[in-house]
Amino acid sequence: MEETAVLTAAEADAGLRVDVYMSKQLDMSRSFAGSLVKGRNVQVNGVVVKANYRMNVGDTTKVLLSAAEEVSVGPEDIPLDIVYEDADIIVINKRRGMVVHPAAGNPSGTLVNALLYHCRGELSGINGLIRPGIVHRLDKDTSGLMVAAKTDAAHRGLAEQIKSHSACRVYTALVHGNIVESKGCVDAPVGRHPKDRIKMAVNLKNGKEAVTHFTVLERYGEYTLIECRLETGRTHQIRVHMAYISHPVVNDPLYGYKRDAFPISGQTLHSRALDLVHPLTGQSMHFEAPLPDDFAAVVAAVKKRGSHAEI
Repeated sequence: MEETAVLTAAEADAGLRVDVYMSKQLDMSRSFAGSLVKGRNVQVNGVVVKANYRMNVGDTTKVLLSAAEEVSVGPEDIPLDIVYEDADIIVINKRRGMVVHPAAGNPSGTLVNALLYHCRGELSGINGLIRPGIVHRLDKDTSGLMVAAKTDAAHRGLAEQIKSHSACRVYTALVHGNIVESKGCVDAPVGRHPKDRIKMAVNLKNGKEAVTHFTVLERYGEYTLIECRLETGRTHQIRVHMAYISHPVVNDPLYGYKRDAFPISGQTLHSRALDLVHPLTGQSMHFEAPLPDDFAAVVAAVKKRGSHAEI
């Protein structure tokens, strides 16, 4: 069956090569996006383009995704930490290091592969062949709670809650520096970095609205443990916002300090709590996941390094 994606370029996308634009919008590697362009599976404003085409504001891009068959998405018997499951939704405590869905650079070993095995293929099809059941994402090296949809009706209900911000996601992060305020809010638009297309950045001209509320949990001298609540859900939002206010997340390979040398692979960021309304029953639901062992070990290490004061 032919599956297509239709995209409209915004101001933040102007000037991007079409393959870079596709990789950003469709969560696929740039090389794979390039292979779709090379195979004449991409049209911009109704015309087949080459990979070096530069996007303009308002450009309409049509991508034939059914040509993505080289990314084989199949069930894999990968252990999952399942927090809750019923006929419509499944809540997972994702481990650090697990990619959420397959792409050309990560064709297997993903959360989607694990869900296809566990759910015996019974996942929402709204997001297509590569991202079945996926309503929202966590970065590869961010651990914690995610909800996935097993039916299309559940997917639509969950997606609406995330879009309207009625679903509440709470993160725990260890950041550099001593945050003096007991709480605060970072209200700064996030968009693609103007020079480094791998990164996001606070982009006052072309970014999208992004709001992060934070509360100090504990202070450890040169480090602060905080809780973050998202009012919006932009790519890398917490990581970008904390770096923007000069308190980058510890061990963040993109936005943190290069000198970090803690016993953890990836940033100290964990999706700790999730509140939502069941999309079919209307029941209010609350889920929590404790800090993983590697994150807890970093907290223990910084407690020994500096003064410790509980809030």
